[in-house]
Amino acid sequence: MKKSNFIVMFLIALFLVAGAAIVQAADKMDLTGKWNLSVTTPSGPGAPVFTLKQDGNKLTGTYKGYFGEAPVTGTVKGNSFEMKYTMTGVTTVYKGKVDGKKMSGNIDFGGKGTGTFTGNKE
Repeated sequence: MKKSNFIVMFLIALFLVAGAAIVQAADKMDLTGKWNLSVTTPSGPGAPVFTLKQDGNKLTGTYKGYFGEAPVTGTVKGNSFEMKYTMTGVTTVYKGKVDGKKMSGNIDFGGKGTGTFTGNKE
């Protein structure tokens, strides 16, 4: 009986540690780095680069693309994020999900159009 109790307790402890590691990894999703995106819009494709820094659930960084360069702000919650920049009075918003070194989602070009994006972290 004692041996079976030990095995049960060991398995419970193992599952608790594994579960905690998974939760901790999900909480540590970090978008910090350089992201090369591929954008699809009705007006044609694009290939912007976002250089991001994540501090907790806050994002800052830089957009560099066809329209020039602009500061980026945003938020992160779990594996979902939102980032935006404003150029010539138009605020563009990227909303998506990240999975390791890949991201994807939708774009709103300040109510003037929409698009989709995928991206890879360098």
